[in-house]
Amino acid sequence: MEVILLEKIRNFGNIGDKVKVKTGYGRNYLIPQGKAISATLANVEKYAKMKEELALAAKEALRQAEERAAKLAKLEISIPVKATEDGKLFGSVGTSVIAKAIKDAGFEVKKSEISLPQGPMRLVGEYDVALLLHSDVSVTIKVKIVPAEEK
Repeated sequence: MEVILLEKIRNFGNIGDKVKVKTGYGRNYLIPQGKAISATLANVEKYAKMKEELALAAKEALRQAEERAAKLAKLEISIPVKATEDGKLFGSVGTSVIAKAIKDAGFEVKKSEISLPQGPMRLVGEYDVALLLHSDVSVTIKVKIVPAEEK
């Protein structure tokens, strides 16, 4: 299936690129999310008219992501969790826990923007966590996993 990208997608292409994708990915994700349109003759003509609007919208989204990155750059959060004496957690700390801690610190971040390539954290310690705010903007924050005090 060929689609025309309406926004820049990491490892795929830029706005206006005509790319070949698997049918399910195009039909179930890209098109419903408004990230692409199918590359029919009518849509190619329609895209030519929308090109400037999309470029302006992309520029605005990039500017907003850069502003958010500047605010989040120096953020350090501490997450208290139950842990054994040798530092192993009872459970794990994943994207939802980190997103809640960032929200509690006064910033708005979606779970999908948090990147944990090694998976959830299972040990007490200090971690660098990447936040992918835009396809061109990412920022790293410090996350400290500390043992919770017993009450």
